[in-house]
Amino acid sequence: MARVSWLLFLPLLLPAIAFAQNARKTPPASSPEAQRVLNLAESGHCNEALPALKKSIHQPLDRDIKKRMALDGLHCAMTHNQPYESLDFLQVLSRDFPNDPEALYAATHAYSDLSVRASSDLLREAPFSYQVHELKAEALESQEKWEQAAAEYRKILEMNPMLPGIHARLGRALLSMPQPSPEVIAEVKKNFEQELEIDPGNASAEYVLGDLAKDEGDLAAAIRHFSRATRLDSSFSDAYLGLGIALVADKQFAEAIPPLQAYEKLAPDSPSGHYQLALAYAGVGRKEDANREAALQRQSAESLEQEKRRVQLGMQQGSQTAEPQSK
Repeated sequence: MARVSWLLFLPLLLPAIAFAQNARKTPPASSPEAQRVLNLAESGHCNEALPALKKSIHQPLDRDIKKRMALDGLHCAMTHNQPYESLDFLQVLSRDFPNDPEALYAATHAYSDLSVRASSDLLREAPFSYQVHELKAEALESQEKWEQAAAEYRKILEMNPMLPGIHARLGRALLSMPQPSPEVIAEVKKNFEQELEIDPGNASAEYVLGDLAKDEGDLAAAIRHFSRATRLDSSFSDAYLGLGIALVADKQFAEAIPPLQAYEKLAPDSPSGHYQLALAYAGVGRKEDANREAALQRQSAESLEQEKRRVQLGMQQGSQTAEPQSK
């Protein structure tokens, strides 16, 4: 059997960690011991500093000193081949500095490096396990190589056809292919049906089967699958919307109102929910309620469009700022 290369997983991973020691402002006054530990870490004596940093980081500290210690500890752990010593420092950064750009940037690289190491360990210790094929399939999906990803999921099913979740993953990979043929759609349906045989509580599988049935015009089957999905997962907003749309399309307006109201509570800013609920209200003669929902649909659609424009403008401004100044 061909040897699996960990290079296949590079598309999933961020660049390897390279924490630069940026110039820092003079820290506020701190205890001599805290300053000694920081000086050790920042002068390259990480092996000596790391135990002291792990101990000190959980002591009452000035906020700036705590952040500096966490970043230094993270840097030392990740660059001196002690990656799992980084977990204490990551916890402090995530808990105490959740919105800090420097902390978030450092954590991003640390988690990336931990991911690289874990995947390398998996490839080394269990190169022929189904988990390796699953990891490879996920990497291929991230590159939108749907056929190759599907081939990996099929290999897993050859190893264990009763493994929960894999039929659904194969079905999603096939469904993601551009313009899937009727034969592919048939295979997708078969895989999601097989998934439900293995895991009858899989609400997502019911939802996909409902969506496929709706696209094929089989409203009775769509309503059946969407209804099961909402019973299996009461917080599954898209399943409520799918059920409401199918019921409205089938002119079961009164029956459509409860699921659409449930969807509206879960996704109050969705124009689709307001629109479908307006149709359902109109269908049962509740004109005032229909007009209200129609107005809410217009408002939410306008708000959504304004938000898109703000995001686009922000991206354009960021791109212009990033461009080098011409001399």
